[in-house]
Amino acid sequence: MRDNLNPETCVTVVKADVLVLGAGMVGVSAALHLQKRGRDVILVDRHEKAGEETSYGNAGLIESASVFPYMFPHDPLQILRYALNLSPEAHYHLSALPTFLPWLIRYFRASSPEGAMRSAKAALPLIQRSLTEHEALIAEAGVPQLLRKTGWIKLFRSNATLAKGIAELDRARQFGVEADVLDAAAIAVREPNLSGTFAGAIHWPAPGFIPDPGALAKAYAALFIRKGGRFIAADARTLTQSDGGWRIDGPNGALIGREAVIALGPWSDDVFRPLGYAIPLGIKRGYHLHLAPRGNAVLHHPVLDTDRGYLLAPMNRGIRLTTGAEFARRDASPTPIQIERTLPSARDLFPLGEAVDATPWMGRRPCLPDMLPVIGQAARHPGLWFDFGHQHHGLTLGPATGRLLAEMMTGETPFADPKPFAAERFG
Repeated sequence: MRDNLNPETCVTVVKADVLVLGAGMVGVSAALHLQKRGRDVILVDRHEKAGEETSYGNAGLIESASVFPYMFPHDPLQILRYALNLSPEAHYHLSALPTFLPWLIRYFRASSPEGAMRSAKAALPLIQRSLTEHEALIAEAGVPQLLRKTGWIKLFRSNATLAKGIAELDRARQFGVEADVLDAAAIAVREPNLSGTFAGAIHWPAPGFIPDPGALAKAYAALFIRKGGRFIAADARTLTQSDGGWRIDGPNGALIGREAVIALGPWSDDVFRPLGYAIPLGIKRGYHLHLAPRGNAVLHHPVLDTDRGYLLAPMNRGIRLTTGAEFARRDASPTPIQIERTLPSARDLFPLGEAVDATPWMGRRPCLPDMLPVIGQAARHPGLWFDFGHQHHGLTLGPATGRLLAEMMTGETPFADPKPFAAERFG
């Protein structure tokens, strides 16, 4: 649609079929799938470029083998370690406990064996389609160098954690997932520069690896623009209903769409709460730090040190050390304690040199208690759609959920049952 000048207000009005709010992996993917189905789309973000927030800082895995989401543990000893802030994979701010505890209780309840199985079955069609959808967009965007088909390795230092990992693999195999169980010699073949004593490992060969997740989001946004889409920096929190559509205050006037998609990840509640929706969106913060490898050392796969709670990934910028979850207020100052705790172990595992980053990066993972995203139409506002809450799998699921949302918005038969992702499941 063309821009118009409102003669009564002398304000430029930029019109489109759909306003997609948020230019992370989830929002960009939704914009591309809507565009492919003939919709004129404006992509809106507070940044001038795509992929500047959560989509920049993840481990780079397209987790096509992770059928079961990250559920809250029910092991009393592990919970005690969490409560005492002794576990490297989880940390919390005591001062923020009243803020996140109600959500954490819902998360715990949803993480029962029955709840985990329900979430796994609901997410399975999205997980199974995740790599295929990325491969199609990567080919169209012309960035094949941003996808490596190496899979990733999960290391275990004790027989107990190895046995637990093998049990999880056996559970995943019922959904068609396969992996290789490695002994110490096989680990050394795949990763000769690792040091330490390991009970074993699991190599998940199917997942893809993205050595620069932020660059991939930008490549998808560039594809969207080449195909006629518009990317405008504006404040999504100004969203209001306007004459049967939706309006955002743009830099030079109003942006108006017949429909709007909230795909703002951890900031989605800044928009849906003022509209009266009480969706229990929680935040898991996380950190990363890039370090240079020493000498000629090479890391061939992303490697998770299960017992010590961190992951190393061979990014273009350097070896990325990523942490587990931090429970804190979304916008509280960074506290990279998990980086400090895990860095010595990471240096023992792999020959790491100096830090490339001046300070650790902090991101925010948007999570619902059942670890499933919210995808679908807002119950009380015609033309308003949700696409957020992808937990640890925003990179993995963005293109798949973008396709599902676009099929729902354009009247196609959805490739997956959308009911488990409806916001109404929370009452």
